[in-house]
Amino acid sequence: MSIQAVVWDVDDTLFDYTAADRAGMRAHLAAEGLLDGYDSVEQALAHWRQVTDRQWARFAAGEVSFEEQRRDRVRVFLGEELSDAEAEAWFERYIGYYEAAWALFPDVLPALDALAASHRHAVLSNSSLHVQDRKLRVLGVRDRFEAVLCAAELGVSKPEAGAFLAVCEALALPPHLVAYVGDHPEIDGRGAADAGLLSVWIDRGGAYTSGDASTGPHRIASLTELPAILGSESRFGAPSTFR
Repeated sequence: MSIQAVVWDVDDTLFDYTAADRAGMRAHLAAEGLLDGYDSVEQALAHWRQVTDRQWARFAAGEVSFEEQRRDRVRVFLGEELSDAEAEAWFERYIGYYEAAWALFPDVLPALDALAASHRHAVLSNSSLHVQDRKLRVLGVRDRFEAVLCAAELGVSKPEAGAFLAVCEALALPPHLVAYVGDHPEIDGRGAADAGLLSVWIDRGGAYTSGDASTGPHRIASLTELPAILGSESRFGAPSTFR
């Protein structure tokens, strides 16, 4: 039987999180007068990304809540003992600049349009429903997805099989009839493959060498390649750029 549904990651798959985060944090640090403490803007942004990755890993491991990882990102980045209210206020000021830079990748709407009639669509994210539901609405695509599931509410996160199986259950489909599209080779690519889904890893910038690629996922560089993998009868599509 052919694939009946496509489940999507959000950040750096549909939504250009990396670009928005960099632009937002750069503007925020300038407004807060914090760039003088670094040799360059790039050094400041690299520090923020390192802190974000470490704290996000704690959240994914179930060590802290979604809200706690946000507050801890601020405390570690600033190197200050802040109250919850102070840390949240700092993060909210950053959010204003970050949201101003929100954008979908250019290939997203054409892909969703091409697959709208042939496949059902849902979202599985390692974030929170409050954050991702609002993001999808602001970006104008929430109505494209019949279900949006997030780790903060599920209590299990990718790459655990339980996260992928939960979205299959929400769609009332077995894993072998569901495809998952995400940007991380292990969290998304290997996780989905191990859970029994058709796994599609989108490596937009070629950030990983061929040796980093899991053997499980199909590797693509653009969503134009997705219909061919799904076997969709659509004129939208392109051959894979990876060999």
